[in-house]
Amino acid sequence: MPSLTRPIFARAATCATLSLVIASCRPDDGVADPESARRAYLGLDRAVDRAIKLGFDGFNAASNANIPEQMAAGDLSGTVVVGGKVDQGASNNKEMDLQVTLTDYSDGPVEDMFDVAYDGGPALLDLSLRDLPNGTFTGSFSGEFAMTGELAGTVALDLDVMGQTEEAPDGTIRRKVGTIHVTGTATSDYGVFAIDISL
Repeated sequence: MPSLTRPIFARAATCATLSLVIASCRPDDGVADPESARRAYLGLDRAVDRAIKLGFDGFNAASNANIPEQMAAGDLSGTVVVGGKVDQGASNNKEMDLQVTLTDYSDGPVEDMFDVAYDGGPALLDLSLRDLPNGTFTGSFSGEFAMTGELAGTVALDLDVMGQTEEAPDGTIRRKVGTIHVTGTATSDYGVFAIDISL
């Protein structure tokens, strides 16, 4: 796996450098809206990171192939819930097949301007863990969520994720913060936002 050498800046600075690819138009006026397409994803940025963290929490809590559902609250409202399955056995390589559901989920205004809440799922979060505990993971996150608030319609995520794992002081396995790289697209009525970001 190639090393992740991209510097990690403050969230606002990083997001400002992300490129936009406009491939669809708003149905009401026929004009794509790049800023709204970007914000449609930015409102989910922390939700993606939370879903990955909850997947690892479920991995550590599992006593069989079924991962007990893990839940976290949005910064402003709603919840993200993650459940699914994980390989059992002594191997240090594992596969996790997870489902992510958002209910009235919001982390608050995006860039202090747009307040958007998300509902929907289950989205699919599939992770391949290698060389545990201090190893790597790769995977994909795909699904569609409805938006309400200052943005409306739906946003569909088609993401690839990669990062590193580490052993926590309590012996559990967690994602290594600062190593996660997310690429892909967020498609909404406002356009297609191309994502390339570190978490």
